[in-house]
Amino acid sequence: MSSSNFGTLYLLPVGLSSPGDDPTSWEHWLPAATQESACRLQHFVAENAKTARASLKALGHPTPLRDLDIKELPQQLDETALATLLAPAIAGQDIGLMSEAGCPAVADPGALLVRAAHHARIPVKPLVGPSALLLSLMASGLDGQRFAFHGYLPARDPERSKAIQILEKDSARLRQTQLFIETPYRNGALFQALLKTCQPMTRLCIASDLTLDSETIRTDSIATWRKTGAPVLDKRPTVFLLLA
Repeated sequence: MSSSNFGTLYLLPVGLSSPGDDPTSWEHWLPAATQESACRLQHFVAENAKTARASLKALGHPTPLRDLDIKELPQQLDETALATLLAPAIAGQDIGLMSEAGCPAVADPGALLVRAAHHARIPVKPLVGPSALLLSLMASGLDGQRFAFHGYLPARDPERSKAIQILEKDSARLRQTQLFIETPYRNGALFQALLKTCQPMTRLCIASDLTLDSETIRTDSIATWRKTGAPVLDKRPTVFLLLA
């Protein structure tokens, strides 16, 4: 079969909260064309099949959920696993790749599946939807021309403080906004480490619960954050951004 007969791998964004956590309907964060594409697909790849089904139910997928083909990304994405996941596309069927939250393949293990699709000459089509990283950068007022995402910092000191020092020095040297995240229950500890480690004039943005009714976004200098105290961060998905 030639690549012209292959199906397409659609990169399907979902909401930034767990399905059902927020009453906001999909129309507030997803274009109608993306929802229509999702409801046309019958084959999906996701980190977690249960949450994928919940997201598809919220989008109003017309097919009974039990009849949809939803395969989970395995822990070890070797060539055999990737070939199995992409088999429907090789057979001419379209596939939707879903993240647990936000856009697939951005801070997400699905990037390996996208790479394999390109290698196999399977067409890849990204669909429009929410990205916590880009939304936080847009709203931060920090440098949007030069930025880097670093994922999770070390969970404990002294490694965490050393990582923050390196990020701050690189930010000053490169005039680059640094983005990173943390497991929600450790947000408070990371915030305190930033206050302790960073220079007073370094600017820090904290963006929590993006696109939700409880969304908060605030940028201030470290000196100001030290005076005003910690925001409420417990159990809230948060993006941290700093610019030295």
